[in-house]
Amino acid sequence: MPQAVEVREAATLILVRNMPDLHVFMLRRNPNSVFGPGAHVFPGGAVDTVDSDPNVYARTHGIDDGRASRLVGVANDGLRYWLAAAREAFEESGFLLGSGRAEFHQERDAINSETASWPSALDKHDVEMDLGSVGIFAHWLTPEGSPRRYDTWFLIAAAPDDQEGRHDDNEVVHSEWMRPGEALQRCREKEIDLIFPTLRTLMAIARFSSSARLMATVLEAQRDDVPLVVSEGSGERIWLPGDDHDGARRGWRPLRSRLELDMRLEQTFHDTENVA
Repeated sequence: MPQAVEVREAATLILVRNMPDLHVFMLRRNPNSVFGPGAHVFPGGAVDTVDSDPNVYARTHGIDDGRASRLVGVANDGLRYWLAAAREAFEESGFLLGSGRAEFHQERDAINSETASWPSALDKHDVEMDLGSVGIFAHWLTPEGSPRRYDTWFLIAAAPDDQEGRHDDNEVVHSEWMRPGEALQRCREKEIDLIFPTLRTLMAIARFSSSARLMATVLEAQRDDVPLVVSEGSGERIWLPGDDHDGARRGWRPLRSRLELDMRLEQTFHDTENVA
């Protein structure tokens, strides 16, 4: 019998921008990666102990732990998902959701090589993270059978206008802004590879023409702390205009592995002629 794979907590940040229409920041994973080798993804990774560090919490505003915990349906420490997503976005793409001394961006290589810690770098450069406009978008569970499994919260934010992203050239080897429909079409043409949660996320946001409209819709959906959600194969995401109301419900449910359903939905995508 195959050995069970530990499920790790993770967080992903979908970064969007008007250019002048809706674009999303995509990274290509290193082809030598164990998980999703060569796939185009959003910035993200495993939740770390530093994401629950009180000193990091103290440098965060816009959302507190109580509200973050309610939004994801946990008793406490829900803010760790926002902090993990923000940290991973900086490490992998160079975007900082907050303010601080410009020299902080020079710490990125040291943080990635672990010669500097995330909390100490925040303190050194007096960084204050602003996560008030980061919205909860989806919850995904890697199905059984994968070499690595993640219980991942997908968050979404508008990329800071005064910053330009750049891949770290280690875990991720390429970066670019894409229209969601363009990314889907390139996947169908086998020019790029998209793992299933990324594919379904792009399909959901492709219905929006602007990042402002998308973000306004996402933040309105979580105004009462218990968002309306719909099923997405092995995952769930917030209800968006155009979704069927009949299958929607309030609050998140525990996820379970549904590999056959995911594969069937992915095949349906590839069998459909028009994406953009």
